[in-house]
Amino acid sequence: MSKIVFVEDDPDVGALISAYLGKHDIDVVVESRGDRAEAVIREQAPDLVLLDIMLPGKDGMTLCRDLRPQWEGPIVLLTSLDSDMNHILALEMGASDYILKTTPPAVLLARLRLHLRQHEAMHSQAAESAAQKTHTAIRFGTLCIDPLNRQVTLGEETVVLSTADFDLLWTLATHAGEIMDRDALLRNLRGVAYDGLDRSIDVAISRLRKKLSDNATEPYRIKTVRNKGYLFAPHAWESQR
Repeated sequence: MSKIVFVEDDPDVGALISAYLGKHDIDVVVESRGDRAEAVIREQAPDLVLLDIMLPGKDGMTLCRDLRPQWEGPIVLLTSLDSDMNHILALEMGASDYILKTTPPAVLLARLRLHLRQHEAMHSQAAESAAQKTHTAIRFGTLCIDPLNRQVTLGEETVVLSTADFDLLWTLATHAGEIMDRDALLRNLRGVAYDGLDRSIDVAISRLRKKLSDNATEPYRIKTVRNKGYLFAPHAWESQR
């Protein structure tokens, strides 16, 4: 069953559409205020967001604009405002569709299902691509990282890593040449945000450097970029210094 968050301040409209979509295997969570919607969307993790435009606290256009950078799912505006300018503005704000409330329920259902199918197909494609990548060994000079067997070799030597160390190395190596701060690393590895105090990543980096024969005084393979984070240097694995 798909889940939708419907941001609508008219309780009758919210109840009517929720009941209709519910009969067609779409679970609807209704939120009446625009300024509370982002928190509800984060909590509910829906498959699609349906927005009215005229909302208390924060209007649907602004909500759509604020949501888009942080949420990749379909955002559909459902409104009584039949305006070409609003339609264009909504799409420019990142909306996936602009549907009038006068649209017959069956047509609304069909269009929502279309967006749900398209998003599911894109998500499946991305997951398949990621799965293929995670089964492919990557090499940087004398360093080889095999994610399928979770094995690392440096030159002729096998590097023994813990699960946490391997995951950290894989995250850095798959972002080679990019600076990754503590927050990005913690989110990738543990799914939590950096609280400003946690130094576990620093300790893990130090341990990883030692196992990979990096220079402890002046690291050149996993570099520290001051006040920014860590950088896996892709061209630093040809030989040991």
